[in-house]
Amino acid sequence: MRGYRAIKYTLFVCCYVFWVVSAVLAAVGIYAKIAKEKNVVDTLMLDPALLLIIVGSAMFLITFLGCFGALRNATCLLKTFLGILTVILLLQIAAAVMGYLFTDMVMERTERLMMKAIVRYREDRDLENAIDFIQKKFQCCGVESYKDWSHNVYFECLDTNPSVEACGVPFSCCIRLQNQTVLNTMCGYGMQQLEAQTAGLDVFTIGCLEKIAWWAKHNLLLVAGLTAGLLLLEVCMIGLAAAQISRIKKVQQLKNTNATRSQSGRKDSDWYPAFADFDDRGDE
Repeated sequence: MRGYRAIKYTLFVCCYVFWVVSAVLAAVGIYAKIAKEKNVVDTLMLDPALLLIIVGSAMFLITFLGCFGALRNATCLLKTFLGILTVILLLQIAAAVMGYLFTDMVMERTERLMMKAIVRYREDRDLENAIDFIQKKFQCCGVESYKDWSHNVYFECLDTNPSVEACGVPFSCCIRLQNQTVLNTMCGYGMQQLEAQTAGLDVFTIGCLEKIAWWAKHNLLLVAGLTAGLLLLEVCMIGLAAAQISRIKKVQQLKNTNATRSQSGRKDSDWYPAFADFDDRGDE
């Protein structure tokens, strides 16, 4: 019983933690979606708020099955939880294998997605903040180079572009000095008109796709460790769910066996005394 309780409550605690986290993610996504303007970016991969809502809601439902199933010993819910986690694990492994075998195709698709994000910059505040964070974090600008920002209508480098930011780049591309306390949001103006060597004195000129790929290669152990940790956690939860289902079945079988024995014992106890009384009367 101690082993069974350890399995049960360990699974419940793990699912409960992810359940709370998923609820917070979904709540943040809903708040961001309500707060932003209507008719903005509604594409899943280009709308951080929508992505948070979908991922958070899916996690919420899946972990709820695990929580309630573990707490109430509901084999139906536990089997559903086990099946969904197994499918997710297999899909993750398949995606990793496909990404390794078709690296060029993955990079091409990623480049297209990032370019779409640049085109829709300023259309969605959340997307704008996400791009600015990436460019600051990885010290990069654009997808392949800083001139990719010409694909955006605000930064398009044309004489007919009335925007004051024409031929420029966002301020998140700017190289910030160590002692700089006031952020100059106009530091990227006109940078697309300069050569890479000259513009590199004020802004980052290397694209984010190259910088992110470089970071992943030089932090391979960290990336592999995080990925392996996530997969190991999923495997542990699958194992705990399978173990609890097995224990519940054994307990049910034991109860059925005891019930059958008790019923047969009752029949014998009801028959033999009457038979004994009948013999006693016959002897009399």
